[in-house]
Amino acid sequence: MAERGVSVDHATVHRWALKMLSVLAAVFRQRKRPVGGSWRMDETYVLVIGQRKHLYRAADRLGFPADRPP
Repeated sequence: MAERGVSVDHATVHRWALKMLSVLAAVFRQRKRPVGGSWRMDETYVLVIGQRKHLYRAADRLGFPADRPP
């Protein structure tokens, strides 16, 4: 906000965040897709530029990502 010439206290920004986060959480909850009755955590390690990286995702019974469109 200082870049735009507005002086705002950190407590004010905190109050704005608390108000907006509850609104955003409600919107996100409405848009959340159903996962289904059965899912599991699928995880693996891969080598990326010589370093091991841990990858994980939620997968349904058939092994497809849980967030795929129905």
